[in-house]
Amino acid sequence: MRYREFAECGGTNNAMRNDLTIYDNVAEHWWSDDVRWVRTLKNMVPGRLNWFDPHVDWKQARVLDLGCAGGFMAEAMHERGAIVTGLDPAGAAIDVARAHAEAHGRHVSYDVGVGEDLPYEDAAFDLVVCVDVLEHVQCLSSVLDEVSRVLRGGGAFLFDTINNTALARLLTVTVAEDILGLLPRGTHNPDLFIPPQDLRAALQQVGLTPGNFTGLGPRGLDRRGDIKFGQWPYMGLIYMGIARKDGGRMKEDVRYA
Repeated sequence: MRYREFAECGGTNNAMRNDLTIYDNVAEHWWSDDVRWVRTLKNMVPGRLNWFDPHVDWKQARVLDLGCAGGFMAEAMHERGAIVTGLDPAGAAIDVARAHAEAHGRHVSYDVGVGEDLPYEDAAFDLVVCVDVLEHVQCLSSVLDEVSRVLRGGGAFLFDTINNTALARLLTVTVAEDILGLLPRGTHNPDLFIPPQDLRAALQQVGLTPGNFTGLGPRGLDRRGDIKFGQWPYMGLIYMGIARKDGGRMKEDVRYA
């Protein structure tokens, strides 16, 4: 599939929004803690993993970190014993991720590419992890189809994304980007935000059986005054979820309020 087809699939594509160059622009600062919004992305990792951990066994699992940027999630999963491959279209961010992993003795493989056309064989992975990504892709259906293709039978897809609600648009775009500058202006195109019911339907269409969904949101501040994140019962802002290929058994039922 060519890039033109990706763009057509994506629907509304506001050139002033969904600016993915921001990841390359800050690549050299990714691990420095110098950039507040990058620290915010780093702070989201523990909250995600606290919810993902009970659902999967990371040890020796072949994991694709789809949309890995500079490698925060990839290295965290590697530390849990996973065999991790990271993929991202931001070449400068991939260079930094690769260099950081090598400098710290972490054996993570990194590739440049897009979710709509994954450069991997069928059934190559036990797990695909995709966080802070689905609300940016040009063609959600193509990405999910590729995720299903590279997952083995019974493998799991773990993700988070932004809900398409008035509150999510207000807080994520108007407040965080346009007013407070917590994110670079133009990071998100709210037309690409995804309601949970739409994502469940899209997952089912590519042979992935949705499991639990839950909210992800602020859970206090750290010593620098940056937001810490964790599970929320409310899914109106950001939500996390899991789906299994071919209706395989979940490492469940772990239920949350």
